[in-house]
Amino acid sequence: MSAVQKPIAHYIIPFLDYCEVEKGLSDNTQRNYRHYLNLFTHWLKKTGDPSLTPADLTADHVWEYRLYIARTYKTRAGNHLTRKSQNYYLIALRALLDYFADRDITALPSAKVKLAKQKDSETISFLSEQELTKLFALPDTKTPVGLRDRTILELLFSTGMRVSELVALDIEKVAFVADTHFPAGTTFELSIVGKGKHVRTIFISPEAARWLREYIRSRRDVLKPLFVNYRSRTDRKRLSPRAIQAMISRYARLAGITKKVTPHTLRHSYATDLLGHGADLRSVQELLGHKNVSTTQVYTHVTNTRLRSIHEKYHGKNGNKKDT
Repeated sequence: MSAVQKPIAHYIIPFLDYCEVEKGLSDNTQRNYRHYLNLFTHWLKKTGDPSLTPADLTADHVWEYRLYIARTYKTRAGNHLTRKSQNYYLIALRALLDYFADRDITALPSAKVKLAKQKDSETISFLSEQELTKLFALPDTKTPVGLRDRTILELLFSTGMRVSELVALDIEKVAFVADTHFPAGTTFELSIVGKGKHVRTIFISPEAARWLREYIRSRRDVLKPLFVNYRSRTDRKRLSPRAIQAMISRYARLAGITKKVTPHTLRHSYATDLLGHGADLRSVQELLGHKNVSTTQVYTHVTNTRLRSIHEKYHGKNGNKKDT
């Protein structure tokens, strides 16, 4: 005899605990899952099903929810969700269903939650070399804020770090870069704790190290965070991901870049630059800290373009010879 189930909303907190303890997911991922699943439970209330149990959830419910987030739901700014954003909500629902399966709670299989197909233009956005040059030239590096901002931009592009990984850095972790014993042109290695609490090595280019060195030497405080909010009047001086997002967006507008630019855009640009210069997909996967190479395959637009140019150069013009 199966156990009596509780409403789906009752399982959200245990699921988040499971994400932290057993899955080792980051605090940021847990917050995102909470946000995405709160919308799902809100939709259940809205449709008159607040007491729906995992066993009662059907593929029809999922389909109606997909229609809701695609056609009806709007963000605080009044915009509909892009297909990419819709998928974040659906992935969270999938994860919850996987949790039910792991806990032997009768529920719809997660495979029944299909993701929205994305257009190529929605899959990835990156900056060209010219756009990067314009962006990096904007901070006034003669000021503390400008020097900090330039260092952030350089590090994000040089290392491919996620913004959450960047803001978590403490100054003592990277202080060795300011050591004068290292020869010019040194590429530095740094171990960081990334998504899912996995440790990986990142590399700081000589150019990024130069700006980091200058920034560290300019600091006249004893604060722990590497990147601080100079305008904060509280004891919490660590710069937040949201503040970095706002900073990058502002510089992008000033640079005349019309596309949306986020910290993740610089991570995409980092991966695109590596592949464009001949790096293989497996190496980029490791540098980005992707668990599966399938995640890295969003960058095939680069490898496909390069392969096409190779084909055209070495085969396209001379390979189609007429029969004699």
